[in-house]
Amino acid sequence: MTSSLISSRNAPLKATEQNAKASPDFEAKLAETAALLQQAAADFQPLTQASSLGAEDVVITHIINRLRLDIPVFVLETGALHTETLALLERTQAHSRAPVKVYRPEQESVVWFIRNEGQDAMYKSIQLRKACCNIRKMEPLGRALQGQRAWITGLRQEQSTARAEVPLLDTSEEATKGLAKFNPLAQWTWGDVWHYIAEHKVDYNPLHDQFFPSIGCAPCTRAISLGEDFRAGRWWWEDEAAKECGLHVVAGIALLPEHGTGHMAESVGGVPVLIAQTAQSHDENSV
Repeated sequence: MTSSLISSRNAPLKATEQNAKASPDFEAKLAETAALLQQAAADFQPLTQASSLGAEDVVITHIINRLRLDIPVFVLETGALHTETLALLERTQAHSRAPVKVYRPEQESVVWFIRNEGQDAMYKSIQLRKACCNIRKMEPLGRALQGQRAWITGLRQEQSTARAEVPLLDTSEEATKGLAKFNPLAQWTWGDVWHYIAEHKVDYNPLHDQFFPSIGCAPCTRAISLGEDFRAGRWWWEDEAAKECGLHVVAGIALLPEHGTGHMAESVGGVPVLIAQTAQSHDENSV
């Protein structure tokens, strides 16, 4: 990470002031992003945008709204988000032209996990941390993507080595899952993202002003220091290679029947996790 991402901790600069720096070819990138989203809306219905309400995602939502595209947005409200993120979610729901739907984890699974593994289980092992991610993110994600032909994410090649080859359109799971993934900001830089936010006065998470470039659940996110990697504040106690929650990783999962429930029990690192069956219908207003 360069010093342009973070200046002195004592400097009261906004993230827009610190980070906004357009690439020489920014206008071409923006035009490409707009064309890709228009293609997605025209040719890949039904589709939806997955938003964590991070800088990249608020840019995509703004472009969707500006182009008046028929693309709804969903947010995974994990039950462990920062208050700043929750406040931004409320503002986004109030002002977005595109509908913003919220998915929450199955409360039964959350209670079971905390009761059996503890409130701080994510710090004890990678297996338990991933089990927590599975309950709070992966299961709700499955419901959010049910019936969709494509989804849109804020992945960028610059974010980490694991994402260095992220394509604008990922069709690797179309044959097996019937699901395409659009990454319209794949080639944008961090400076491009903040240039757009500054130019269009896009509402963003104030945690970005406090040196949080990547924001997830509160227990698993911290501010970063000068010289640290972009995602160093996510699961900072783990090795770099393990730093994904599973939302963008294809992995094998063992499913075991859970007797007497309308769910399956998923075993993650030896921890059983209740997940909703894919055939089960859900009330959109209750997720």
